[in-house]
Amino acid sequence: MTKQTFLHDKHIALGARMVDFAGWDMPVQYSSIIEEHKTVRENIGLFDVSHMGEMIVQGKDALPYLNKLVPQDITKLVDLKAIYCQLTNKNGGIIDDLIIYKLEDNKYLIIANASRIDEDLNWMVRNKIGFDVEIINESHNYSLLAVQGPKACELLKSLGAEDLPPFFSIKRGELFNINLWISRTGYTGEDGVEILVKNEFSEYLWDKLLEAGKEYGIKPIGLGARDTLRLEAALHLYGNDLDEETTPVEAGLAWSVAKNKTEDYNGKKAILEQIQNGISKKLIGLKMLDKNIARHGYEVYYNNEKIGKVTSGGISPVRGDNIALAYIKNLDNLTVGSTIQIMVRDKLHNAEIVSRPFVKKNNKG
Repeated sequence: MTKQTFLHDKHIALGARMVDFAGWDMPVQYSSIIEEHKTVRENIGLFDVSHMGEMIVQGKDALPYLNKLVPQDITKLVDLKAIYCQLTNKNGGIIDDLIIYKLEDNKYLIIANASRIDEDLNWMVRNKIGFDVEIINESHNYSLLAVQGPKACELLKSLGAEDLPPFFSIKRGELFNINLWISRTGYTGEDGVEILVKNEFSEYLWDKLLEAGKEYGIKPIGLGARDTLRLEAALHLYGNDLDEETTPVEAGLAWSVAKNKTEDYNGKKAILEQIQNGISKKLIGLKMLDKNIARHGYEVYYNNEKIGKVTSGGISPVRGDNIALAYIKNLDNLTVGSTIQIMVRDKLHNAEIVSRPFVKKNNKG
């Protein structure tokens, strides 16, 4: 049986088309994916992302423990700041990509992907030996609502949330007399927030945000547009663009690896070796040069040799062309502007390697 968020009945009442996503019955669209996509790029979208995981790591060894788990340097986090990082295995492969918030000394909040909660917890418990820490899975106690788009912060300020946290920060706040956490993060490339609220208040908050946001053009947004939005912003999707056989360096995430971190962490040797000596595969962005779509799993060719696979692909509503992310062999002569081919229905179609992100990000980074 698929799991349901506390907002499930709201989605049904709004006429959403529901799909199974990571074991959850989730709304893929309410109207059309392109309409919902443009709503987020131009106005505001409201997302139910309560399927995501929330874990608390606390105790006197919380800091050294987390520093063992991820390549980022957690010692640099100050109270209420967040950091993007990866949970790596002993070979440097990515078990999950995470956001870690420092709530206070010895207490951290971790946001994890819905499909990886069990794997993350298993790995975290396995690595707990010798550390005085407590790991609390709060995933089923909280709902997570994302308010995203150029008018998102304007709406929140009109509701009394005047002092919004800076980008990649979190703070306690209040909306409609509900105490909650407001985080200046998102998965769309637009400005906005993610609101962590206890389950019992989620339906009320959802309704009030839709009601108050009418004058700002707010609409509920499904997973379909969430995917096209994150693809335009070249944000990775676990299971497509990230997996346990891929390192942060290969995934183009070397910027999130602390180069001078002295503490040991899982996969450190392999990751630093790649930074120093190079990688055999790399993630690229591409655009199709015809009307075909490069979909997940499609093969990539160069000079009639198979050199990789597409990991994410689809239509870019903003650009008006078809875009994709792919892993290819790290060949020196394949750079931005190079032409490669994608195998679509047993025929090769030209594509051009392009810079990422595919559209300008408007979040306040």
